[in-house]
Amino acid sequence: QVQLVESGGGLVQPGGSLRLSCAASGSIFNIYVMGWYRQAPGKQRELVATTSLTYADSVKGRFTISRDNAKNTVYLQMNSLKPEDTAVYYCNALISVVAGQLPNNYWGQGTQVTVSS
Repeated sequence: QVQLVESGGGLVQPGGSLRLSCAASGSIFNIYVMGWYRQAPGKQRELVATTSLTYADSVKGRFTISRDNAKNTVYLQMNSLKPEDTAVYYCNALISVVAGQLPNNYWGQGTQVTVSS
């Protein structure tokens, strides 16, 4: 069983910063790609960034994704936050649990980020 656990969300003022973390645990053979998505109220879930260094245009230059392979952890450093960044942020990972098997897609439970004065 694979679990993704996010942390680091919260309330921050416009212009502030937050750092999200997501740790993968369980029976893991290989993690191919990790990433962050977000979903604002009434909107569809959208890509924020992946460890393949794909970024949404709306966050380029403000958000930075990084990965610690030894800890099976991905981070999202968010700077210059705007009210429109308010959303539930979800961690995502493509993980294989057994050698030779195709990887599966896993999601975390989400962490709330609220940008407001």
